[in-house]
Amino acid sequence: MTSSRLEAAAPPAFSSIQVPDLVGVVEAQLQEAILSGRIAPGDRIVEAELARQMGVSRAPVREAARRLESLGLLVSRPRHGFAVRTVSSKQVNDLYEVRIQLELLGAALACQHASDAELAQMEARVDDMVARAEILASNERVALDLDFHFAISALSGNHYLHRLFDNMQTEVRMFLALSEDSYGDLKALAETHRPIAHALAKRDVDAVQHALRFHLEDAKAHASGLFKN
Repeated sequence: MTSSRLEAAAPPAFSSIQVPDLVGVVEAQLQEAILSGRIAPGDRIVEAELARQMGVSRAPVREAARRLESLGLLVSRPRHGFAVRTVSSKQVNDLYEVRIQLELLGAALACQHASDAELAQMEARVDDMVARAEILASNERVALDLDFHFAISALSGNHYLHRLFDNMQTEVRMFLALSEDSYGDLKALAETHRPIAHALAKRDVDAVQHALRFHLEDAKAHASGLFKN
């Protein structure tokens, strides 16, 4: 066998290097800073400063900002770059109008399609939320709250409904993050999910939709009252 054939048959000396998603890493850090309130609504995103702090070039910061603009967290301003979006009561009301209808349908479908074990697990989620309400940081409580509602949409068994809810999650999380600290009794806030979980476990569509509507209408009124028109 010739040397050229030997070389061709030899395994490569090195394995390929998987380059991490740098833009995704920057996006995740920037999103968390916005949702935790470290970067406030209306604040300008200074690409050069963020790039310096993260030790990257401006290109991934700019691309991450574009992604967050598509998610509704940032807005672009001609000749001024990106800024964190401000929130108005109308925006809150508009989003909750859609969210409420989507979740009511999702809960009804979950009663039809989810297993008994899956529905029973929703009460365990509430237990966890209540037990940790006064221990977790605000952003962690918001994540648990949203996970509860996200789980209902997943249990609906409807791929399109679940995808629609997933698409609005970031904006919902932003509104929750901005309003969550204004609630007084954190355990009581977590307990407001109990009637929803209880009705789901019984597969009572009317009861779960009533409890869910009451819960979300109250959240909408509370959040919209915190922002100017």
